[in-house]
Amino acid sequence: MNEEIVGDPDTLVAQLDASAERRLTPCGDGDMVWRIWGDGPALVLLHGGHGSWTHWIRNIPDLAANYRLYVPDLPGYGDSGTPDEPHTSENLGEIVANGVNLVLPPETPCAMVGFSLGGIIGGSAVALLGPRVHTFVVIGSSGLDLPRVNIGGLQKWTPDMPEAALRDIHRQNLATIMVADPNNIDALALQLQMSNTLKARVKGSAIARSDALRRALPAIKARLVCISGASDVYVVDSVDERKALFHAVQPDTPFHSIDGAGHWVMYEAADTFNSALDQALRAAAPGSVFV
Repeated sequence: MNEEIVGDPDTLVAQLDASAERRLTPCGDGDMVWRIWGDGPALVLLHGGHGSWTHWIRNIPDLAANYRLYVPDLPGYGDSGTPDEPHTSENLGEIVANGVNLVLPPETPCAMVGFSLGGIIGGSAVALLGPRVHTFVVIGSSGLDLPRVNIGGLQKWTPDMPEAALRDIHRQNLATIMVADPNNIDALALQLQMSNTLKARVKGSAIARSDALRRALPAIKARLVCISGASDVYVVDSVDERKALFHAVQPDTPFHSIDGAGHWVMYEAADTFNSALDQALRAAAPGSVFV
């Protein structure tokens, strides 16, 4: 893990939030909230289930030095509005794709990175956006119609529980599904998990169990890249099957596995992830597509 971010978690989030430019696009009963940092080639970052833009908190400062970052709260998460039913990858992906077309300058090409649920919804969005997206990076996403991963040890919680009990439950759940080394669950990670889960209004489990990303892959014109933590509980038992699915669409799809990291790889191994992502993006000339 890179050097721990020090300071009060709420203050750190508030400071980074305050430094962002905000844009709003239509989303169900309200708006989809986009936060924008940096200058350079356009890069869209989509967070995972039960998350928000803060899933990228360890990546934004470094990536913003070289890219123009567009980081939304997905429909039904964080500060964004609740989308209309049904909550399918295709419907949510359409909201995201429409948002990209409104927030980015006209005809500006971009890369898109989707973490977990964001990779599934992102796949639907990228299929709609066509050649506008030159590179699509998938991080530990399901939605591939692979055998379901049965994970034991997750604990249920309710918002009215005492804070100490909530913290213990969220810490265990982070250790079970999100990080490889429990010692990497610092105060910031725990606070983000607690605040993000309280705001989640879309159940992503049905989307994760679907074949939405698998169905979207043949329609994607962007260069595909896969990155995951070597200890990602959702990936570790299906690496060969994942490679077969992506290589059937693009035979040269690269797969990057980051040692010492679990599902939330861009938090647990931020420096290594930032470098791997930057190299993957630079490997594709802006605007190049597969046809």
